[in-house]
Amino acid sequence: MTIKDFMTNKHRECDYLLTQAEDLLEKGEFDDALAKYIAFKNETLLHFTMEEEYLFPMLEEKSGMGNMGPTNVMRMEHTQAKSLFEKLDEAYNAKDKERAFSLGESMNILLQQHNLKEEQMLYTMMNSALAQDSQEIVEKLQNYGN
Repeated sequence: MTIKDFMTNKHRECDYLLTQAEDLLEKGEFDDALAKYIAFKNETLLHFTMEEEYLFPMLEEKSGMGNMGPTNVMRMEHTQAKSLFEKLDEAYNAKDKERAFSLGESMNILLQQHNLKEEQMLYTMMNSALAQDSQEIVEKLQNYGN
């Protein structure tokens, strides 16, 4: 499995958790919706951490681009998502269905655009620049946060 494959799969897993949270919210199952939302948030934040603390620095060093290239843009978008999480936390905890849906839509748009850039550009760069160590990197990613 390549870095791109692994990280793209992680995107899909996070997307699915958000969809499940919203489906439960729609049904008025607030406690279950909150649990799925928290799972989505935790998985997404872990994903950001894997990138920011492990993958991005490795790519920046190997490619010589430093942290002012595309990885800097990705970090800024992570910060935007983290800010949205604060608002989503409030909406879910208040059981404010409409606000949670509205903020969830904003999060979904932000993450879909963000993920597309990573999948089409950044992960492809990683596959190329880090090809020699790809298997070892994927193994570390599989155990990240454990």
